[in-house]
Amino acid sequence: MSLKEINQDGKKASPVLAEGVKNFLIDIDGTVTEDVPNEEPERMATVEPFPDALEACNKWYDEGHIITFFTSRTEETREVTEQWLNKHGFKYHALLMNKPRGGNYHWIDNHKVKSTRFRGTFSSEFEKVSTMVDEFKI
Repeated sequence: MSLKEINQDGKKASPVLAEGVKNFLIDIDGTVTEDVPNEEPERMATVEPFPDALEACNKWYDEGHIITFFTSRTEETREVTEQWLNKHGFKYHALLMNKPRGGNYHWIDNHKVKSTRFRGTFSSEFEKVSTMVDEFKI
């Protein structure tokens, strides 16, 4: 993974991934496995991954993309979550816990963001993401 950390004025800046490298933020519950609410943590260790999700995530990892699981699971379930990901062979770079629950996300960032709503299967169609960009000044 190569990161560019110097801006056009020669000043240090936030890193930017190399051309063609994607930074995937992937939910767990309801996306790579059945939906398990935080209120039933005992199920987190026993659910099975969706086979197409495991295959797609590992393919992207092997192609050099960054895989970060971004979940609404709480910090208290980090250990069982890491064990589950490793047990099933998911390749990933990071695990972010405590994503806000409830959906209806509005992401504001100084980097380009693409969003794909998961609708039950990972496929070549999944890679064709839709982009909605609202630009505004504060």
